[in-house]
Amino acid sequence: MQPHEIDARVRDSFAKQSIMATLGAEILAVRPGEVEIVLPFSDKVLQQHGFVHAGAVATIADSACGYAGLTVMPRDAAVLTTEFKINLLSPAKGDRLRAVGRVIRNGKSLVITLGEVFAESGGTSKQVAMITASLMVVSTGTGLKD
Repeated sequence: MQPHEIDARVRDSFAKQSIMATLGAEILAVRPGEVEIVLPFSDKVLQQHGFVHAGAVATIADSACGYAGLTVMPRDAAVLTTEFKINLLSPAKGDRLRAVGRVIRNGKSLVITLGEVFAESGGTSKQVAMITASLMVVSTGTGLKD
């Protein structure tokens, strides 16, 4: 697929994820093998100490990795996360979070990804999480949609 087709495919699929709208997350960038998602700071996604909840951090990290995987899929295939491990490195606080997902290995049945989440504030950036995710390649003919 052409870069503009990949971009449109990812953005169309992302728009169907109601969790992203609920959190207030948006796609920042789509490149072959890499996707960036941003989550503006909001009091609606905080835990009891005032940091962005780990669930919200994991959600944008997982989606960045999943969509990075989708960028390398042919038209008749999609991906589903089968496993991920996330390390929370520092409390997530700032003006926004930026999750970057990258394809590490694009296999026939598994795609392995690495993601990083950064807290950004006042022009500074600090890594707050790292994720590795395994994605299963699925045929879109199985009834799954991007």
